[in-house]
Amino acid sequence: MFRKRFYYFIKVQYLGYRLHGWQKQPDVKTVEGLITKTLRWVMPDAKYKILGTSRTDAMVSAEESAFELFLDHEPLEDLEEFLKIFNKNLPQDIRALAIEEVDDKFNIIQHSKTKEYAYLFSIGDKFHPFCAPFMANFQEDLDIEKMKEAAKLFQGTHNFRNYCVRVSEKSTFEREMVKSELVVNTVYKANFFPERSYIFHIHAAGFLRHQVRLMMGSLVQVGRGELSLQDIKDSLKPDCPEHQMDFIAPASGLILRKMEFN
Repeated sequence: MFRKRFYYFIKVQYLGYRLHGWQKQPDVKTVEGLITKTLRWVMPDAKYKILGTSRTDAMVSAEESAFELFLDHEPLEDLEEFLKIFNKNLPQDIRALAIEEVDDKFNIIQHSKTKEYAYLFSIGDKFHPFCAPFMANFQEDLDIEKMKEAAKLFQGTHNFRNYCVRVSEKSTFEREMVKSELVVNTVYKANFFPERSYIFHIHAAGFLRHQVRLMMGSLVQVGRGELSLQDIKDSLKPDCPEHQMDFIAPASGLILRKMEFN
């Protein structure tokens, strides 16, 4: 029997500090798991499934992420009312931003155009404990100016085989970084934040597993003097296995800031 299916594109944001990433897993709280649980409460008789656009790691947050809702049989009658009820029942650290109906030609994976990540961190004295969900703290004096130079080296098209873990050899390692810069943080503010903090901005169509955190880790190693600018340049060449990066920066500083779709 033919079943009518309806398609919805839903933008969400979440604080990832207590969550084990996006993907649903047994016995732990994840973004996908909590969203699915909430939908089951809001639409107890509906048959549906969801598909997320980005599988963030444990403790990684998102200012703007999205998922597609596939709903069988009956459409949502009032999208604004649904959004209101959905938000009322979601946990406090997850919020739905917007919803729109799409057609069966829309593919949330294939139509993703650009992902913008920000890595927020401070250096020096240990920060206020309230900062922990939002930024990483490196309790040392890092050479920020040298780190800024290193961040610029990532911009453009390079081979990022040395900046990923547990991926298939069939993966596409050549990626274009549309933007890569390290700047003083003027975006996120709180009265308990340190007087000065920094953001590593990185924009691209897609990223390999742990890529941004490994890139950030390499910047920290540059700041410590453990890696040189030439080491970063060499690590981006196609055949340099000896330059595999192994310092993964803490997850709590990473934020998926924005996603653009075709």
